[in-house]
Amino acid sequence: MPYPRLTHKLSLIFSALLAIACTGNTHANPLTEVQSLVDQGSYQQARAQIKKILSRSPAQPLQSKLLFEKERMRRIEMEFTIKREDLLASIHRYIPDASEDDIRQWDREGLLESMVIDGERRFFRKAAYNLVQISDKAAARNPNHTRFTDEAPLYALNPHHLDIMAAATAPRRSFRVDYSVTVEPDAVPAGETVRAWLPFPKTIPGRQEQVTLLQTTPEQYQLAPEQQAQRTIYFEQPARAGKATEFRVSYRFDSIASYTPIDPQRTAQASLPDDVSPFLQERAPHLRFTPQLRALSERIVGDEKNPYRIARKLFAHVDSIPWAGAREYSTIRDISQYAAEAGHADCGQQTLLLITLLRMNGIPARWQSGWEFSPAAFDTMHDWGELYLAPYGWLPMDVTHGLLGSADEKSSWFYLGGIDAYRLIFNTDYSQPFQPAKQHFRSETVDSQRGEVEWRGGNLYFDQWDYHLDWKLLEES
Repeated sequence: MPYPRLTHKLSLIFSALLAIACTGNTHANPLTEVQSLVDQGSYQQARAQIKKILSRSPAQPLQSKLLFEKERMRRIEMEFTIKREDLLASIHRYIPDASEDDIRQWDREGLLESMVIDGERRFFRKAAYNLVQISDKAAARNPNHTRFTDEAPLYALNPHHLDIMAAATAPRRSFRVDYSVTVEPDAVPAGETVRAWLPFPKTIPGRQEQVTLLQTTPEQYQLAPEQQAQRTIYFEQPARAGKATEFRVSYRFDSIASYTPIDPQRTAQASLPDDVSPFLQERAPHLRFTPQLRALSERIVGDEKNPYRIARKLFAHVDSIPWAGAREYSTIRDISQYAAEAGHADCGQQTLLLITLLRMNGIPARWQSGWEFSPAAFDTMHDWGELYLAPYGWLPMDVTHGLLGSADEKSSWFYLGGIDAYRLIFNTDYSQPFQPAKQHFRSETVDSQRGEVEWRGGNLYFDQWDYHLDWKLLEES
C-alpha cells in the first residue's frame, strides 16, 4: 500500500514546522520567515514581508532568494486554479455522473489535491485528471477512460523486454528527433535578444551513442560539452513585433538497451568503491534524510541486510505509489518528502524518493532523465535513475515502469537493473547549471527536458512559449 496520505491541514502544519525547525526561530532569519508564510498559504503577508526586506537593499544572495519566493507564489497560484464551486464541472469531464456527495467522499480520502491560499481553498488544476489516475473506484466510473500508464506499451511486459533479456548483444534503436521551442509573439519587446536553451542528448557509452547534430535554426549555436550534467544547445535571436520567435534543432542518436541478471549472494559479499560516496549523501532540498523518511525506510526494509534485496523492497514500495500528473517541480520544496506523503507521484517525484531511500540505506543512486519512446506511437518526458550494486557497477532503474506483472520473477523485475532501448538522455543529474549560464530564474529548477528561455528583462515561464518534439525510428539492430 502507498504511504498513508496526510490531510491537507496536516501537510500545512508539517511545512510550517519544517521551516521553523531549520533554524529554531523564524524571526532570526528573514528568508525562513518568508518561507514559513509561503508554506502556510499566507501570500499577502509573505509579499508584504518581501517588499519590506527588499526595501532595505539586502545582500544579493538574500535578494535573489526572496525574489524567487515571490516567483514561487506566482507559480503555485498558476497550479492551483480551481475554486470549490467549479470542481464538480471539472470532474464531469472524466466522470460525467459525479455528484457533490462523491466530491465530499473523494476529499475525505485525500484524492483531491488542494491548497489554502490567503484563506481560500484552491484545487490543483489537474485534480480531476489525477482522480481517475489514482483511484480505481473513480476510474471504474468511466469505462472509456484510459489511464496514462496504460497507454504506454512498455509499462507492461512487452516482447521488447524479452528480446533484451535473451539477446547476446544489447539491442539498440536509432532515432531522429526534431525539436522546437516557439516563443509567443510580443512576449519579448521587438529588437530585444531572446536567449534559448534546448535540451540536447549526451553520449553515454553503452547507453546512448552516435549522437549527431543534423540541423539548427538559427544557424549559430553553442553546444554544451559532453560532461555537462544537463546538456543543452544554446541560441540567440532578436524578437520581432507581432511574430513568434522559433528555435529548432534536429539530431540523431542510438539508444542501447541494458540488462544485468543479479545474484543477491554476490551483492552481499561485495564492497563499494570510494568514488561512489557522493551518491550516498543527502542533497538539499530534494534528497533529505528526514525523520519521516527514515521511519518509512525502517518500515519497508525491516531487518533486511542484503543490498539487492533492500533495493527490491524500496523499489516495490515506491512503485506502489500511483502515478499522477505533477505540479511544476519549482513549486515543491522537498520533492522526495512530497512523493512519500501526497498519495501520488509522477516519474521524477518517484525517482527522487527512491534515490533518497536507497542512499539512506547505503546504496548509491543517481538521476537520469530525458524522454521515452516506445515500439508504438507513444512518447513523453520521463525521469528514471541508476543504482550502484557491487560487484556489478552502475545499473539502470525505472521505478515508474516498475514491476511488469509477469509470472516470471526475472521478467517482472526487469526495470531494477535493466532498461529498454527507447530512451533519449539529456541529463545525468538534476538542478545543474547550463553552459552558457542562465542569468535569470529557471522555469524548471530540477529537470531539463523542455528547455529554458529568457531575455535581459527576465525569465520566460512556460505560459509564454511552447515546445514540440517529433521522433522517428530509423533502424533496429
